[in-house]
Amino acid sequence: DLEAHLEARGKDDLVRILQEVDALTDKVDIVYVQQKEALGLGHAVWTARRQVEGEPCAVLLADDVILGAAPVLQQLIRAHEETEGATVLAVRRVPRDQISRYGIVATEHSVGRIHRVVDMVEKPSVADAPTDLAIFGRYVLAPDVFQALDVAGPGSGGEIQLTDAVRSTIATGNVVAYEFEGDYYDTGTVPGYLRANLALALRRDDLRETMLGVIRELVDASEMAAK
Repeated sequence: DLEAHLEARGKDDLVRILQEVDALTDKVDIVYVQQKEALGLGHAVWTARRQVEGEPCAVLLADDVILGAAPVLQQLIRAHEETEGATVLAVRRVPRDQISRYGIVATEHSVGRIHRVVDMVEKPSVADAPTDLAIFGRYVLAPDVFQALDVAGPGSGGEIQLTDAVRSTIATGNVVAYEFEGDYYDTGTVPGYLRANLALALRRDDLRETMLGVIRELVDASEMAAK
């Protein structure tokens, strides 16, 4: 098998990584559900409703990479428990010139990093934005969001939007925003993808010095070429 193949070639570092992954997957059952039509994020989440079975669940958007001392999902789960089962949205403050790129929450009654959500506005202008708290790609959803998705119709772009379903549950007082701790990288763009890979490499003891050397070489070469 792969592990024996790597051991035979002295790839002990890769063997350890493989064993760590195996140990992790032994603790969970992995189920794949295919979204057969591209009808939006809300529809994609709704497609997994039978697997969720009325329980709270987490949604993680893969192109949003967040690096921190504590995993962002762990932070959101803690907020979910502290708010007695509320839907939790990962948010952070963004500069004014970036507000129109994100969904923005309106809030009241904040306690620490937890803010009670009273409205959500998709990509508002700076003038129309209620706050500078932008929603990023991590959610813990309470079961009532799936009930809202059951009856959701097309929203922006003709797609079934997760934000519309969450917004429809706000009246219950069961939605909060949590200002997560960590560094955010948008891998949906080429610069963001490269930046995330570089940040991850610099966090690794076995790669940091090598990558710093590569960066210095590239900067020096770029400066020489510009002269």
